Amino acid sequence: MSVATRRAGPAIPADPARALSERRPLGDRGFQILALACGLLVLAILVLIATSTSQQAALWFSTEGIKVFAKTWNPAANQFGALPFIYGTAITGAIAVIMAVPVSVGIALLLTQVVPYRWARPIVYVVDLLAVVPSVVWGLWGILVFGPWIQHIYASIGSAVQGVPVLDDLFGPPTSGASFFTCGIILAFMITPIVTSLSREVIATVPAIDREGAYALGATGAVLLGLGRAMGETIATALVIGSSPTITSHLFAPGYNMPAVIANQFGEASGVWRSGLIGLGVMLFAITIIINIIARGIVDRSARRQRGA
Repeated sequence: MSVATRRAGPAIPADPARALSERRPLGDRGFQILALACGLLVLAILVLIATSTSQQAALWFSTEGIKVFAKTWNPAANQFGALPFIYGTAITGAIAVIMAVPVSVGIALLLTQVVPYRWARPIVYVVDLLAVVPSVVWGLWGILVFGPWIQHIYASIGSAVQGVPVLDDLFGPPTSGASFFTCGIILAFMITPIVTSLSREVIATVPAIDREGAYALGATGAVLLGLGRAMGETIATALVIGSSPTITSHLFAPGYNMPAVIANQFGEASGVWRSGLIGLGVMLFAITIIINIIARGIVDRSARRQRGA
């Protein structure tokens, strides 16, 4: 045997990643497999939900066709147009996000950057507790206490803007305590603790050098979570929105949205009516997925720009 052969080092494995995985402890590999299985299980459940609900909504889609986007929802006349509910969902979600996000991010910045830790800690506890208040409690408070109280404010605003272009269409009389705007305010109350907690955690846990990127990405994630909660909220919305399937620019008027109509009418529905309500759930599911995909793309694009900078 030659000297060169005796002094040769260990052979380099053809696949370093495979060699590294083989050296991992059994517990690490087991946890990796378990985590992968859980992730795949979640995807499988989502696919099953989408498949089963779509099958049950097929009667509505096939019967109505393009009329699923019509303006009239009247079960007595076999008219099942979903546009008023899509409109109501968009309006109430937008009101909630516009009102909640600036307040929530401001509170998060105050707690992490301004208030001393000993004073911020009890505030954090209160905010976290507000996040777990049941939606039915918010809804009952909204319809029994907040709605009658704020109706007087709506009436004053309506009288003040009467005859003023644009403002009259948005806030003029007649007004109602159960309305799009009341629903948006209640949803804003409900999502503010969630957006605040998520923004605070992101801002507080990243290094100082990455703080500006965390502001943007953390706020984006918090807004998405809050928007998803606002669009999918059912009981509180059903109690305070007013249950009027109309499309109007008047924000102080009663309205309807997709979760509320499903909750209010599903118990008595049958046939195409029931299929239409399930179809509204499928639409809401699809809208939520689309919003998350768009937002995920925005976040990834911002992350790439941060890395490039």
